[in-house]
Amino acid sequence: MADNKPKHGTFCWNELMTRDTGAAGKFYSKLLGWKPADSGMPGMNYTMFKVDGLEQSAGGMMAMPDEVPANVPSHWMPYITVDDIDATCAKVKELGGQVMYGTQAIPNLGRFFTIVDP
Repeated sequence: MADNKPKHGTFCWNELMTRDTGAAGKFYSKLLGWKPADSGMPGMNYTMFKVDGLEQSAGGMMAMPDEVPANVPSHWMPYITVDDIDATCAKVKELGGQVMYGTQAIPNLGRFFTIVDP
């Protein structure tokens, strides 16, 4: 059986953060034919972009959190798989990067953190 788990250092997810999820959903539907669908995540309004004929979603979309400054525009955020999140978080700091959002768990998926490179 093949191991379909993403490998260390590879992109594994793409997420759109926007202040207008309705308009963004319509835009990407018209642009790429994606079909926005509610993820069903408890306690969170999260949209999955579905592609006809594919089991895997193209990415996700969420409203920009209130703590994000008003001057930050809508943006796509890619996620990269790492073998050891704690070691990678420490290495970001060692190499002069900044951890903007510390490690947080996503139920049944794993943990993530957000960085700014130097």
